[in-house]
Amino acid sequence: MQTPRPMLTLSQVMQKLAQKGVTQEFRMNENCEMKLNSSDKVYNAHELKILKTFRFEGFSNPDDNEVLYVAEDTAGNRGMIIDSYGAESNYPGEKFDDFIRNIPVEEREEYNFEANNDTAQI
Repeated sequence: MQTPRPMLTLSQVMQKLAQKGVTQEFRMNENCEMKLNSSDKVYNAHELKILKTFRFEGFSNPDDNEVLYVAEDTAGNRGMIIDSYGAESNYPGEKFDDFIRNIPVEEREEYNFEANNDTAQI
């Protein structure tokens, strides 16, 4: 029987993404507009693509779930979209979920991080 591999934490994944230059965040504002934190541009779902999805479950509370999407816009700007999921979400209503469902997915191998001995030092 194969031993399960240790999972990375949200902060470990964010540190690995920062090492690859992914430090910005796409956020949906109160007007349900998706924007990159360094820009005033309002994005439509077709102007982004999801490069990788990471899911995390809280250690002390299995209802404490989060998802981090690595996304890229048509100009090559990369950022993260972070949300809680399950009973609670960072974004009320269905607009955020609908937006995420409409972003095309184009998984990239460069974001396949594994927990190993180096992550103990992160």
